[in-house]
Amino acid sequence: MIIGVPKEIKTREYRVGITPAGVEELKHEGHTVLLETGAGEGSGFSDGQYMEADADVVDRQTVFSKADLIVKVKEPIASEYDLLRTGCAIFTYLHLASNRELTQLLLRKGITALGYETLQKGNILPLLVPMSEVAGRMAPLMGAYYLQKPHGGTGVLPMGMAGVKPAKTVILGAGTVGFNAARVCAGIEMETVVINKSIERLERLNEVFIGKVRTLPLSFYNVREEIRDADIVIGAVLIPGGKTPMIITRDMLGTMKKGSVIVDVSVDQGGCAETSRPTTHDDPVYETDGILHYMVANMPGAYPRTSTMALTNVTLPYIKTIAARGIEKTINEDPVIRSSLNIYGGEILHKELARAFRA
Repeated sequence: MIIGVPKEIKTREYRVGITPAGVEELKHEGHTVLLETGAGEGSGFSDGQYMEADADVVDRQTVFSKADLIVKVKEPIASEYDLLRTGCAIFTYLHLASNRELTQLLLRKGITALGYETLQKGNILPLLVPMSEVAGRMAPLMGAYYLQKPHGGTGVLPMGMAGVKPAKTVILGAGTVGFNAARVCAGIEMETVVINKSIERLERLNEVFIGKVRTLPLSFYNVREEIRDADIVIGAVLIPGGKTPMIITRDMLGTMKKGSVIVDVSVDQGGCAETSRPTTHDDPVYETDGILHYMVANMPGAYPRTSTMALTNVTLPYIKTIAARGIEKTINEDPVIRSSLNIYGGEILHKELARAFRA
């Protein structure tokens, strides 16, 4: 199979779809890898390293026009739409529930769209886990940074001091993002509250953090009451393939402390606050009703070396399977990879995505 790896061009996105070591594995199995010139530079991988792994380093047009399977990190953006060839396949983070324009394009062109974020093995989303771990660990750090008064924050030192209370963080969601955010918050001795729908997940946090994290079931009452005096609120809500439910209303925002920070990791699926909208690393924060909103939709892109290596570790086995069997045979015979199928043959096949567009 011919596998194409284009350079990511989303604002401040430095990750790349595969490492040189991953290329070498694919070449060893007889596949061709077309890599766009400079694709790995942001992650610290030179064209020379890819050529040593026997990749064909080519121009952008060649990658898109020749590849059977396009392997990316982020969803295609508008300037890439015309490059997508009718009938090809793409394997990347798609997050289509909040992107009607891209969804319609993929449907119109009959592109096979496989989403990292919906691939499910048992009860785990293995291709989402490493980036969720990065984003979860970043979220308290970003919130803490913007708590500084010069940035418009409350001026509260996150870990407090002797005789001075630490900052309070409320984490909405107890999945991979929420767990990792709680780990960092508890580690620097912030007051940490996790609110989640599943009591089983909350029990797991209680077992792990043993009194360092307070847990509550998800309800509008609990959310409203806990965010009133929060310094940082972290949105860590996920419906695989679907649109993130709105948990923080505009009215709730008015009850929060001025200068507090919302870090909405779920913004790439629409966001869990009524006031959420995606931002970039170039311009990450905006203020609404006195509340700072950090809404970067590709947070792990800020740490591309770690993120690219972690991502390749989990995606490579699936890329190898697709390349060995072919697209159609793989999605017909492999239920795990089939779970990543968002669009095929001009139809939406993922039920949560379909529900998002019926709403």
